[in-house]
Amino acid sequence: MTGAGPDPPVPGLDVLTIGRVSVDLYADEPGATFADPQRFVKSVGGSPTNVAVAAARLGRRAAVITKVGDDPFGVYVRHKLESLGVDVRYVGVHPTLRTPLAFAALAPPEDPELLFYRVPDAPDTTIDEATLDLDAITAVPVVWVSAGALAGGTSAAAVDALLAARDRARHTVLDLDYRPQFWASATEASERVGEAVTRCTVAVGNRAECRVAVGTDDPREAARRLLDRGVELAVVKQGAEGVLVATVDGVSTVAPHPVQVVCGLGAGDGFGGALCHGLLAGWSPERTVRFANVAGAIVASRLLCSDAMPTEAEVQRELEGAHAAR
Repeated sequence: MTGAGPDPPVPGLDVLTIGRVSVDLYADEPGATFADPQRFVKSVGGSPTNVAVAAARLGRRAAVITKVGDDPFGVYVRHKLESLGVDVRYVGVHPTLRTPLAFAALAPPEDPELLFYRVPDAPDTTIDEATLDLDAITAVPVVWVSAGALAGGTSAAAVDALLAARDRARHTVLDLDYRPQFWASATEASERVGEAVTRCTVAVGNRAECRVAVGTDDPREAARRLLDRGVELAVVKQGAEGVLVATVDGVSTVAPHPVQVVCGLGAGDGFGGALCHGLLAGWSPERTVRFANVAGAIVASRLLCSDAMPTEAEVQRELEGAHAAR
């Protein structure tokens, strides 16, 4: 996607994500707040962007539909994504808006404090429906939609067009991704995200995100409501209680994979990229989520989100180690 018009289809693309991007700056001292003296380490971020990175690290050909500013940070994002194996041809450039920044203070490491700089608007809210190559999008095996992209700007209409073009093709994944600072109200988020659920085949979210999407944070009831809206696979993250996996054939829970947490940010994105990997591989839901759980745990044991994404070999070693320890 560029300002000049639609790009040609990307042959062989496995995973396509859409939504926000940022330059992430992580404090390198656990427990320190923004008020404390500290240093920050730079990388690329934004949940759907990280999911594309995670999928690429697992050997999948991945791209992200997003936008950066026409500034040095925008150049950095494009170069960094290329170095991480992500196709950047759908990363547009806005002529005046600045590339967003996101700061993270590891206080505490499990749930870092976040500070977003996305004013007056972020370029990724200006994704234009007219620049989407809908023929290419309908052909991609896995499309990952961040619900945050529905929060406003022209990106919301672009996501609507994308979902209409997909027409609930497998695998159309909705990340229930809810950050209240991006929305005018929780009511608006519930309406928009809840409607988007009916247009996808896979839904992924934690308890709080399920409450926004379908009105309950009870995992089993949330999964039932997601399935009732036509989703084929519902994945509800329960933190220390594991991950609930639901299809029309039944419900199961995958146990958490314990690690020493360095930074909790990005674990869900590592989970997402690994979920895409399992869907493409044709694994069972339980195997897919078990693999994704370990991938997310590995990310949580490292500092930077995108740079922390594991390879398939790293995930398999952790899985084998966990099995041997039983």
